[in-house]
Amino acid sequence: MISRRALELATAVLTGSFGIAVVVQSLDNGIGWSSAGVESGTFPFLTGVIIVLGSLYNLVRGVMPVASLANVPIAITPIELRRIASLFVPATAFVAAIPLIGMYLASAGYVFAVLAIPKHQSVPRALAMALATAIGLYVVFERMFQVSLPHGALAAAFGL
Repeated sequence: MISRRALELATAVLTGSFGIAVVVQSLDNGIGWSSAGVESGTFPFLTGVIIVLGSLYNLVRGVMPVASLANVPIAITPIELRRIASLFVPATAFVAAIPLIGMYLASAGYVFAVLAIPKHQSVPRALAMALATAIGLYVVFERMFQVSLPHGALAAAFGL
């Protein structure tokens, strides 16, 4: 079981790390003024600073022992954690699969996983929706917008 305090602290650290990464990358791009105007890293830098400040505020609030929602002993029950995992695990596999099998097959696999595995839809219906998703992505991006989505190492191996 996960406490509300643990969730708040973990979220503050995660968002703070993201904010720091944005600030560091913005410094590489340059912040301030140039002869052409504002440099490209200025807005992301300011956004990163705001994220870091908000994360620090949440971190301090999560650590301080005040009577608040942070003192709720259980924020996520095991049942709720399983429901979250049923979406997060396929999403992680989806992102990891894109470089290997490409966007179309990975999208089809993701749609199938979130529909068929938790038994929200029957297997034939989930397969039909997964196939429709892959075909829809291909038609919209490759044909209509003429934007190539990642095809993955599998397509490269077959020369596609």
